[in-house]
Amino acid sequence: MKKIMKRNYIYQLLILVTLITVSSCSLDKDPIDSFSDVTEGVNEEGKKVVFKDRAAVESHMLTIYNQMRDRQEHWYLDQLLIADSHSDNAYAGTTGAEVVPFETNGIEGSNSVMERDWRRFMEDIGRANVLIVNIDSVADNSLTSALRAQYTAEAKIFRAMLMFDMVRLWGDIPVVTNVAGDITAETIEDVYDEYFPDQKTEKEAYEQIEKDLLEAIPNAPSNDNSDKTKFTKSVAKALLAKVYAEKPLRDYNKVIQYVDDLTADGFALETDYSNLFGVDATTADPKMRNSKESILEAQFFSGNGNWVTWMFGRDLSNYDSNFTWAKWITPSRDLIQAFTSEEDQIRYTESIVYYAAGWSNYYPASNYPFMYKTRSAYSNIIKYRYADLLLLKAEALIMGNSPNLTAAAEIIDRIRQRVKLPKLSNAVKANKESLLTAYLNERRLELAFEGQRWFDLVRLDKVESVMNAVFAKDSGRKPQVYQFDKNSYRLPIPQAIIDDNPKIIQNPGY
Repeated sequence: MKKIMKRNYIYQLLILVTLITVSSCSLDKDPIDSFSDVTEGVNEEGKKVVFKDRAAVESHMLTIYNQMRDRQEHWYLDQLLIADSHSDNAYAGTTGAEVVPFETNGIEGSNSVMERDWRRFMEDIGRANVLIVNIDSVADNSLTSALRAQYTAEAKIFRAMLMFDMVRLWGDIPVVTNVAGDITAETIEDVYDEYFPDQKTEKEAYEQIEKDLLEAIPNAPSNDNSDKTKFTKSVAKALLAKVYAEKPLRDYNKVIQYVDDLTADGFALETDYSNLFGVDATTADPKMRNSKESILEAQFFSGNGNWVTWMFGRDLSNYDSNFTWAKWITPSRDLIQAFTSEEDQIRYTESIVYYAAGWSNYYPASNYPFMYKTRSAYSNIIKYRYADLLLLKAEALIMGNSPNLTAAAEIIDRIRQRVKLPKLSNAVKANKESLLTAYLNERRLELAFEGQRWFDLVRLDKVESVMNAVFAKDSGRKPQVYQFDKNSYRLPIPQAIIDDNPKIIQNPGY
C-alpha cells in the first residue's frame, strides 16, 4: 500500500516536472516551494551555481531580513490572532469565517489562516536553508571565512525562530535543513523525500532549534544598541531562554542563565513604558526605536510603512484610511476588567484605545475598543523584548527544582513598579500557587497584544481551566464550539498540507 501511495506521489511530481518544462513556472504551490527561490548565477566556467559571488549572498541575506518587514502575516499578524483571540485577551474582531473560529475554538484543518502560516513558515525556512547549505561553495575570496560563518549564524537564528513558532503551534512538524534537488525523470526517486519530508516529533524539532542557536552564538554579530533589527547573539540567547521554558527541553536553570546573559549584554527595562509603543503626535513616528528593552524588532518608515496597522484599528499616520470595516483582535471585556481590577492605567491606555466605529460586532459603535500597540504605519514591531524574558526568569524561579519565591517576586515587583503599581503582598509572595497566579496575571497585562498569552497558557497547562471558564464569565464572547481539552494544546495541521504530503499526520482531536 505504501509503495502504491509513493508511486502515485512520484507520478504527481513527474506531472509537475512536465508543467515546469512547458511553462517555466516555479513550484510555488508545493509544500516546500521556496527551494526554487534562489539567487542563481553562472560561474566563470559557465556552470550554474546558487550564489555567483559575495554580492549574491548578501542579496539573499537582505531577502531574509526583508521577511521581517515585508511579510508579517505568519510571524506577527496571525501570531496575535492565535495568542490573543484564541485566548481570553481578545475576540476575533471581524465576522470572517476564517477568523472567528480562533475565538470560538472551532478551528479545523481546512482553516485558510493555518494553511497560509504553514506554507509561509516553510518558505522562509527554505530561504534560510538555501544560504546555510550553499554558502561554503561560493567561489569568491572576498567572502571571507568570518563572513561565511556570520551569515550562516544569522540564517540559523532565523530558521530557529521560524521553527520555534511552528512547533509551538503544531507540535510534530517536518524539520527541514536541506535543499531539495532538481526534479527530473532520472532523479525523482532520490528527491522524493526532500519534497515530501518526514514529520518529526516535537522534541526532535526543539532539539534542532537548540542546535541551530548554540551553533550560531559564537559567530553571530553582537548586540548593537543602535540597530535591533539583526539576528544577533542576543536574539539567539533570548530564543534559547524561551526554548528551555517549554516542556520538551525544559531546563529552568538554563532559562535563568540565558536571561542573565541578556542582562550582561546591556538589556534593561525602559523607564517609561510608553516609549515602547508610543508615537509622536505630529509625525506618527515611534517615540523610540532600538530601545534598551528591544531585543529584535522590525522597523518601518515613511515610504515603506507597516500595512498590518489597519488590520487592528486606526493608522495614526493616515487617520481615516482603511477604517470602514471591522478589525481583527478586539480587546475582550475580560482583559479590560483585568486592567481595571489592577488599576493598571498606564498599560491599559498603551494597550487599548477607544474610537467611534462604523460597526458594533462586540461593543456599541460609539465607544469601540481597539488594540493599540501597533498604532501607526511607522510603529516598530517588537518580536522579542527584555520584559518578556525577565518575567520568564521569574517563572523559572517559581517553577524550578529549587524555587526562589523571593527572587521571583522581586522581578514581578520591578515590572509592576515601572507602571506605578504597588508591590505584591507578602501573602502572595509566600505562597507558590498564589505567586504563580500573580505571575501569569502580570504577563497578561504586560504583554497583551504581543503574541504571548495563548503560549503562556499552553506552557503552564492552564488552557482548560482558563479558557473553558472565560466563556461563562465574558458575556461578549461568541458561543464556544468545542470545549478545550488536552488536544487543544496543538492546533490543526492544514488539511491541504496533509493532502500534499502523505507523511504528515493530523494532530489528535481534529
